[in-house]
Amino acid sequence: MEKREPHLNPHTNKPHKFQPKTEFESRMNSLLENLDDQKAYWQIIHKEPLDYIRCNTIKISPEELRIKLEKKGWKIKIPFKSYPEIMIIENSLLPGELGRSKEHLLGYYYVQEISSMLPILALNLNEHNSFLDLCASPGSKTTQAAALMKNKGNIIANEPNLGRMVILASNLEKCGVSNTIITRREGANLCKKLKKLDFQVDKILVDAPCSGEGTIRSSPKTLIMWNQKMINFFAGTQKSLASAALDLLQEEGEMIYSTCTHAPEENEEIIQFLLENYDIKIEEPILPKELKIRQGILEWNGKKFSDEMKKCARLYPQDNDTEGFFLCKIKKLSNKKKDKEASEENAGEESF
Repeated sequence: MEKREPHLNPHTNKPHKFQPKTEFESRMNSLLENLDDQKAYWQIIHKEPLDYIRCNTIKISPEELRIKLEKKGWKIKIPFKSYPEIMIIENSLLPGELGRSKEHLLGYYYVQEISSMLPILALNLNEHNSFLDLCASPGSKTTQAAALMKNKGNIIANEPNLGRMVILASNLEKCGVSNTIITRREGANLCKKLKKLDFQVDKILVDAPCSGEGTIRSSPKTLIMWNQKMINFFAGTQKSLASAALDLLQEEGEMIYSTCTHAPEENEEIIQFLLENYDIKIEEPILPKELKIRQGILEWNGKKFSDEMKKCARLYPQDNDTEGFFLCKIKKLSNKKKDKEASEENAGEESF
C-alpha cells in the first residue's frame, strides 16, 4: 500500500496528534460519495463538536431555560423549529463550564449531542408507552424518553456494568425521573428472562455498544484503538442484543436499532440478519427536517443488502457538523420466525 501524507492541522501546519490507520481511511473513503465528500470528512473529524444541550422538560420549559442561560451571557440557538428543547451554545465557554453550571447541576439540561438524541425522537414515545432502554448508561436517552413520556408510562433502563449503572442512577435522579426501573443484566439475557415471565414492551431502544467510528470528534483516541477485530466482536454482540430484543417486543411494537459507528458490519449487516430471520418491516424514521440524512448502503465488500436499507438513516459529521450515527426503525409484524435456529436461547442462563 502506497505511503500517504499525514492529516495536518491547518492552524499549525503540523500533523494532528491522532492519525487514522490506513485501513480505516480506506474503508471510510469507500463509504463516502466522492473526493470532496472525503476531504470534508477528514477535515471535520479533527474539529471539536458543537456544544449541544437538551432542555429537561420534566423540570423546566425550553423558554425558561433559554432566559436563564442568556442571563449568564450564553448565546443560545434553537436549530430545529419543531424541537425547541434542543439547543446549541454558540459562544465559547470556559473549560468545564457547561458541566458545572448551576442549571446543569439542578438537572435543567442534559449535555447531549444531537446524533445521540435521534433514536428517541424517531421512536416517538408518549405517556402511555412501556419502553425498554436496553443499553441505557449514562442515561442521556433514558432521561430524554422520560421527558417525552411526561414522566409517565413505564421505562426499564438496563445497564450490566455496576459502575456505569451508578452513573445512570445518578443522572436519572438529577433529572427528576420517576417512571423508570433500573435493571442490571446482560442485555440479551434480560430480554429472555422477561419473555419467560410473559412480560412484553411496545417500544425498545437497542443503542448497541459499537466501535465508535462516529465519535472521533469528541474521542479522537478512537483512531488509535480502531481495528477490524473490534468491529467483528461488536457485530456478534449487536446481533445477539437485537435478536433478543425483537423476541421480547410485542406484535406491532417498534424498535430502534442504533450505533455511533459507520461500519456496515455493525449496521446494515445486522439489519439484514433481522430481516432474514424475523417478521418485521423497516420504517422511515421521522427526524428533524433541517438535518441532512443519508440512506443506508445496499452493498459492502461484495455483500448485497435489501432495498429496505434505503429507509435506514446514516448521519455523517461533515453533513451537519455533528458526530456520526446510524439508526434503523423496525416494526414487528408478528412473532413468526423465518429461521428458528437463529434465535435459539443460549444454554446456561443465570436465574432472574
